[in-house]
Amino acid sequence: MPLSDSLTLSIVSHGHGMLIESLVRQLDQIFELEGVKLIVTLNEPGEYVAFDKDSPRKLRTIIIRNSAPLGFGANHNAAFQHCTTRWFAILNPDLSVPTDVFTALITTASERGAALVAPLVLNTDGREEDSVRWNLTPWSLLKRKMRFAGESDLGDGRFRWYAGMFYLVMSSAFRHVGGFDSRYFLYCEDYDLCARMHLAGHRVLFQRDISVIHDARRASRNSFKHIMLHLKSMWQVWSSLPVWRIAFQGYLARNLATNR
Repeated sequence: MPLSDSLTLSIVSHGHGMLIESLVRQLDQIFELEGVKLIVTLNEPGEYVAFDKDSPRKLRTIIIRNSAPLGFGANHNAAFQHCTTRWFAILNPDLSVPTDVFTALITTASERGAALVAPLVLNTDGREEDSVRWNLTPWSLLKRKMRFAGESDLGDGRFRWYAGMFYLVMSSAFRHVGGFDSRYFLYCEDYDLCARMHLAGHRVLFQRDISVIHDARRASRNSFKHIMLHLKSMWQVWSSLPVWRIAFQGYLARNLATNR
């Protein structure tokens, strides 16, 4: 099946300008067949991109212009309304995707029965980013801060979630769980999606041998506004059921394994 019949792409720009233009040029070069749908959301009022009036040659591009900024999840949920394909790809604007990773990810997900698959994320120096993470409990954050080993070890059968720089999601599963929870304006909406998909019985998969490059800006490290948004999102996670349901499931599984 050609990708134009199976894949829709969604990118949200928060004033990313040339970064998003570079990514769209790469995507345009990847797809040999015309017709893959690309939905670009310009989140900042008055934002402009060079392909605004000159659509990329091979991509069917829909541009959504927001009159007021929306959150990460709300923007991708709105873009999903234009998706009629089996797979929905959620891409950060600060990614570099120099080769076709989509075909391999769709093939892997289909073969392994996954409803969400995330590739390995490398930084611009070629080092692996910490995109594989434990269940988002207070004690998992403490382990992370203390640099405990094992977070990226997928062999223990425990739940892991994957940072949402690049997700390939089965549209039927995304629709089944209601998409992103738009109450998360920024941060932790990727955790919440992985957690709810896992609890709904949809497999969430990490594919280490397929990689993309992420030019991270790390706004939350030097912006009081982003730090506060991050803290607010963490409180939302800890006030919700998914994180504690998964923690309880893990506790039961470990006890059963110990008592065998």
